Formats: sequence, C-alpha cells, structure tokens
Amino acid sequence: MALLYCLNATTVVHLIKHDFITIEEYARNLLGRIEERDSTVKAWVYLDPAFVISQAQALDRIPRDQRGPLHGVAIGVKDTMNTKDMPTQFGSPMYQGHQPGFDSSAVAILRAAGALIFGKTTTTEFTVTNSGPHTINPHNPHRTPGGSSCGSAAAVADLQVPVCLGAQTGGSIIRPASFTGIFAMKPTHNAISTEGQKTFAPTFDTFGFFARSIEDLQLLADVFAIKDDELPRDVPLKQLSVALVKTPMWPSAGPGTIAAMKEAATILQNSGAQVEEVSFPPEVNDAEALVRMQNIITNGEAQAAFLREYRVDKMNLAPEIRSIVENTSNYTHKERLEAFDTYANIRRTINNLAENYSVILTPSAVDEAPLGLDDMGSAVFNTLWTGFHMPVINIPAFTGAHGMPIGVSLVAPRFRDQHLLKISLVLSKLIVKT
Repeated sequence: MALLYCLNATTVVHLIKHDFITIEEYARNLLGRIEERDSTVKAWVYLDPAFVISQAQALDRIPRDQRGPLHGVAIGVKDTMNTKDMPTQFGSPMYQGHQPGFDSSAVAILRAAGALIFGKTTTTEFTVTNSGPHTINPHNPHRTPGGSSCGSAAAVADLQVPVCLGAQTGGSIIRPASFTGIFAMKPTHNAISTEGQKTFAPTFDTFGFFARSIEDLQLLADVFAIKDDELPRDVPLKQLSVALVKTPMWPSAGPGTIAAMKEAATILQNSGAQVEEVSFPPEVNDAEALVRMQNIITNGEAQAAFLREYRVDKMNLAPEIRSIVENTSNYTHKERLEAFDTYANIRRTINNLAENYSVILTPSAVDEAPLGLDDMGSAVFNTLWTGFHMPVINIPAFTGAHGMPIGVSLVAPRFRDQHLLKISLVLSKLIVKT
C-alpha cells in the first residue's frame, strides 16, 4: 500500500482496526508525502517527524480493547489551538516558540479518541490579517488557499493528512475549503468548545474541520458528541426541499459562483428534489446594514481579545490588529448593544426560515481563489451564517474559468448538524463530479 496518504480517515480507521496496516507504517507514508510536497505547499508551521514516529509507535502498542474511534488517524491542528507537546504560536512573532503545556479542549478530545496529532498548520496572525503565511493553493502555486485556516485546508487538499482542524470567525473554514476543493464543516456555534484557542470575536468564533469526504466529517462530529434532539431520518429525494438562498451579498458573486449555484440547483431539480429560490425577509435584506452590524460586534469583541497583546508588545502586532484595539471610539456602547440585539433577532428569523426546508443551498465563496498570496479572499458569503450560528458544510463540486475549485454550501438550522450531515451525504453524491 504505497499510497496510504491518499486514504480518507474512515478507511484508515478500518485498515488499522483489522491489522492491515500499522500506525507507524501509515505515519511514515504521510511523512514521505510531506517531505516531497511541503517545500512547495508550506502548510506546516511545526512538524517533528521523529516525534510523529514515536507517537505512532506508542499508539501501535495500545491494546485493542483500549483503542478509541480515531485510533491512529493523522490530524493537523491549526496553530491557534493549544497543544501540550508542540508550540502554539498564533501566526504571531510575539509567540515564537511559545509552549502552552496543555491541549485545547478539541485537541484533548481527539487525542483521547486515539488520534495521531501530527503537527501545527499555518495561520494568519491571530486569524485577523488577510495575508501572512507563504502557504499556497495545491491546485495552483500562484493562488491563495484562503485564510485564516490556510495551512489546514492546504494540507488536506494536498493529501498530506486526511483531516485538519480549523476555526472560523468570518469564513476561515468554508472559504478555504471552497478554494482548495475539499469538504469542510462549521458546526453550530458552541456545539464544540473553543476552550484553549485564541479568541477573536466569541459571538462568531466557531471550531470546525476539513476532510476529503462527508464520512470523515461524520466521524469527527460523532467523536465530538454532536447530536440533534431527534435522530435524522432518511428522506426520499423527491421529498427533499432545497431553499436556494443567494443572500443579500449576491452582487459580490463572481461568474464562477453564479454558474456553480445555477448548476447545483439544476442538478438537484433534475434529480427530483424540490428547489425554490428564497430571499431573506425584507426587514433583514439590507447588505450594508448586515455588514455594519457584523463589524460592530466582531471589532468590539476583538478590542478586548487583543488588548493584552497590544499592551505587552504592540509594535510586534500587525497594523490591522493595532488599529482594531486603538479605534475604540468607532462604535459606541449603545451601537454595540443595538447590534447585538438586532442580530440576535435576525438570527432567530433566518433560523425559522431554514426550518421550513430540508436544507439551504448558498454560495461558499465569491469565486475561485484569487491570484497571489497577499489577498486570501473575501468572507462576504460566510460571515452571515457564522453569525447566525447555523451549521454549514462546503461541498467541493465545481470548477471555475481557470480550472480552480468552487464549492457550494449547505446550511441547516441551529443544532441540526446530524441532519445536515445526512442531507449532505445524499446531495453531494449528486453534484460532486467524480
């Protein structure tokens, strides 16, 4: 099995469980892929091959009856999440070589499930800046993989590990997944604890993950004990109702995304699903007002999140971060309260809209990944859903004019993550070209 690095996590679990491969053999195969490719892709900010092998050997020695559901699966960790045995540097010169000495909640849960924590993937500075790492898109070295979970998306897309962890305040999971042509899931807000991760805007910050199959997203969702109130049921395709929601941000859509949405809707309709174009209610359909509220909330929370770093060593902070902390007079407390309250009402309105359909179909990104590494793309189609706290899955279904991936997003009501996974498995088989 010379190409173990091509396998998804679900397959690896099966092979290890039935003694077809050892974890050490698997780890060495991945390391070979990384050695061959990472000088180009640059997805890792920390990776110690000798330590990876020692951990793999230790996992191989664990008795079968003590093994967890992810035993031996290699997982990359975005470098904003604490790891007890690796540096956590937040993409910042302030934290070079920083050793937290403990795992974030998510990393600890994965480690307890038997995962092989492989290394730390690149990120932009504190996830705020829209450029920084030299990580490239594996499909084209002249294009960005997207930010800020750039290393995680690139590592999965380039077959260096099957699964990576990410976090999203605006669109840092779904957008990179669209740009690099992989699956990704942003669960319901707070369905998975973000303890042990650097915060940006807690009202929006959401943990999530990248993979190359829906089955692998399901595997991780189950490990993190994500459950719906009711078990999701099988729904015949002809009874599936799909709301095509372009969102008030639709004027930003490029030709690739316009074509992808149209083609996805056509495929689903021709397959028997009921597809209906649905607009946001008039009272929540003002794009400028929505963006303003998002900025008031996220920037206000970021001022508190980065005050420590600013006070300790502000000259080592990116200008964008310094500006957020210094511009305390941009919004009044009254404006912040109004933004919080209004957005909470909109969140309820859109969630209620979603409950009338099996799933929402909506854009994942403006278009293909932009040229160059200094612009990691816009989160304009993602921040809404992040702030609405609704689960989102990117389906890597289409390509644009330059042959680069373009995804579409499936969205469900809050805490209907398992339902979304089940629907996504069915619909992705229809629209993903093999």
